[in-house]
Amino acid sequence: MPFDATTFSEHRISQDAGQLYARDYPGAGPAFVLMHGFPDNLHIYDELIPYLTASGRRVVTFDFLGFGASDKPAGATYSFKQQLDDMEGVVDALGLEKIVPVAHDASGPAGINFTLAHPDRVESLCILNSAYDDAFPVHWPEMIELFATKSLGALSGAIAQSPEQLKWLLAWQPNKFRDAQPSSQRAHFETVTERVIADNFLQQPSSGPAFVQLASDFFDELARNTARLPELKTIDVRVKVIWGEFDPYITSDVAKDRASHFRHASLHLLPGGHWVQSDLPEEVAQQMLS
Repeated sequence: MPFDATTFSEHRISQDAGQLYARDYPGAGPAFVLMHGFPDNLHIYDELIPYLTASGRRVVTFDFLGFGASDKPAGATYSFKQQLDDMEGVVDALGLEKIVPVAHDASGPAGINFTLAHPDRVESLCILNSAYDDAFPVHWPEMIELFATKSLGALSGAIAQSPEQLKWLLAWQPNKFRDAQPSSQRAHFETVTERVIADNFLQQPSSGPAFVQLASDFFDELARNTARLPELKTIDVRVKVIWGEFDPYITSDVAKDRASHFRHASLHLLPGGHWVQSDLPEEVAQQMLS
């Protein structure tokens, strides 16, 4: 199904540190609010959105501060709390009532913690391949480990300041995801997903500063959310855990553990990679809409 770039309204939503870029696709509520991770931006959902809007549902997607088409102010402080604030700002500015948060990658904390903070505003919750806690052992991507390990700060900082070294790392890390996928999905990953990731860092102004700060806070955020795991049992809405089973890092075992913490969770493993919404958009949409 082709992506129709004319079916949305654009918004610039003011936050304390800058403006967020959001797209609002008209349709019936509750709106799906799609959130990206910290190596990419809202374009990671371009293949999925047409399947959702074709069903008549409203869809909202946005770039967190520091990413994509949102502002990247010099000297800004980026954090997981700031990302939760960004999500709340988008929901309020667009007048959304009941929503379905859709979390992927590093937006797992924003999606789940929004649901904890605003249970009356969440119709259901969708969790794609994402992080939240450190209660279950995970081998995180090497690029994340590098920038999240505080004792390696001098090394990671030097790499971040070297366009040549950063470009090499941005080429090496996606290969680890691509090689774990079925051969039928690799060409799409190289031409679409990998391009979104590379552009996010290499186009100026870059999302590098936001990524570096969020990565440096990543392990601390996992620990904070591990302490909140008992709270997840208080979430009284349906939770759909939709997972690409060929993710070499955040594996299907992580998905099973994630689902186990919710009262009303269902687990849907699909034959895709970490960016399952881009690999298998029709299948993901079917699970989200069912």
